[in-house]
Amino acid sequence: MEERWTSTRLLDWLHRLGIPTHTVEHPPVYTVDQAREHRLGMEGGFSKNLFVRNKKGRMWLLVLEESRAVDLRALAVRLEAGRFSFGSPARLARWLGVEPGSVTPFGLVNDPGGEVTAVVDQGLLALGTLHFHPLVNTQTTAIAAEDLLRFLEASGHPPRVVDLDRGP
Repeated sequence: MEERWTSTRLLDWLHRLGIPTHTVEHPPVYTVDQAREHRLGMEGGFSKNLFVRNKKGRMWLLVLEESRAVDLRALAVRLEAGRFSFGSPARLARWLGVEPGSVTPFGLVNDPGGEVTAVVDQGLLALGTLHFHPLVNTQTTAIAAEDLLRFLEASGHPPRVVDLDRGP
């Protein structure tokens, strides 16, 4: 098994890709509400990241605008996934290399085989600068929306961008 990425290794790799970021440290946060308390004037989009699977064992990382209400049943149908259930902490650790509370699109670096499908909310991308944990929930990293897409491509996870305001 390949060695898991660290926050430092991730940020160094982003720098080598020519992707500018800005990272701030804060106390550990486990929920969107806790994260709101430590934004320190950060502007742009914030996300909720849902790691889900279907009965066949296929996995998706849903990267959504933090206040976005989403019907997981309808989205699963739209993605031709069957029915979603949340991935277990063990599956999360195995495929994304993170713990609950640290779920992030950056975790896809720990899935070199491309087993997890990235799905990104088009509405989130429209917010410009985006903020994610860099594999740990004690830091938040700002990245431009277009650079998030570049990162996903470079990590072997070309994203499926979904307009959640559009019906099936």
